[in-house]
Amino acid sequence: MEKISIISQLVVGVSVFVIWTFRRDNIDNEFKLFELSNLSKNIVGSTKISLATMLILGIWYPEIIFISSLFMASFMLSAQYFHFKANNPWHKYIPSLLFLVLSILIAAINIGLI
Repeated sequence: MEKISIISQLVVGVSVFVIWTFRRDNIDNEFKLFELSNLSKNIVGSTKISLATMLILGIWYPEIIFISSLFMASFMLSAQYFHFKANNPWHKYIPSLLFLVLSILIAAINIGLI
């Protein structure tokens, strides 16, 4: 299970980092659609990048995995809410839903539930 957690940490961590740094135009469009301010976008972005970094660092420092995965899951749950609120097509829900499930899986493995 540890290998599954590490792979999941890398998938979520690297993906979130890439999305928030190299796909910024997509993020800008989504936050406009969700009617959220630039300040909230910057706070969410910097927090998600920090959490993504913590998930990756958790490979060597496992004590930070649980809290970072739970916070990442909460952001992904919020993303699901905003996609629903904006009446987005179902395919827009998939990335944050996948990251939500992986974040919960990481947390569960980390505390020994799985």
